[in-house]
Amino acid sequence: MPSNDTKTALLDAAEKAARTMGFDGFSYADLAEDVGIRKSSIHHHFPSKAKLSVALMQRYHENFQAVCSEIDANFSTGGEKLNELINQYRARSDDGKRLCLCASFSASRDSLSPDVVHQISLFRAMVIDWLTGAFEKGQSDGSISGVLDPALESAAALSLLEGAQLAARAEENSALFENAIKLLKLRISVSNPLYPGR
Repeated sequence: MPSNDTKTALLDAAEKAARTMGFDGFSYADLAEDVGIRKSSIHHHFPSKAKLSVALMQRYHENFQAVCSEIDANFSTGGEKLNELINQYRARSDDGKRLCLCASFSASRDSLSPDVVHQISLFRAMVIDWLTGAFEKGQSDGSISGVLDPALESAAALSLLEGAQLAARAEENSALFENAIKLLKLRISVSNPLYPGR
């Protein structure tokens, strides 16, 4: 397997494991078995689990930022944008089987290196900044009801989405995710006839 392919395979396997079992729930031995390489070979790509986790968060950040940019390109109102981000968090929950990588790592904060904690902070700041824009748009176009402070709304919404994933994960029950976000969803007006809405 070419070096770049091996690195990608390791990141894919590590992300799946981390989002299912958390930072403390997998080892290099697990990754070596999943990818089909020697444990010592992993250290060639990622000398430590901390460096692997930094790379994971950086990749997750880039991919999620691209998702947010795609939402901006495809949806016009603040309500539509927020609704689609909710859908993204729902999909990443996988019916309560997984968590967003950021939420999963955060649950193991005491085991994380400062560099990983920093990457988590950068990720959350990016999502909050994007959400603030969505709430500002929803406030101005009337597609999100009751918006008083977009910045406070965005921080609360991210905490709600992460908490909804954790609730669903605790019992592997997607209904718990839906219950947690129901009041937020009721505040959204989706006008796009091609959009599934709430």
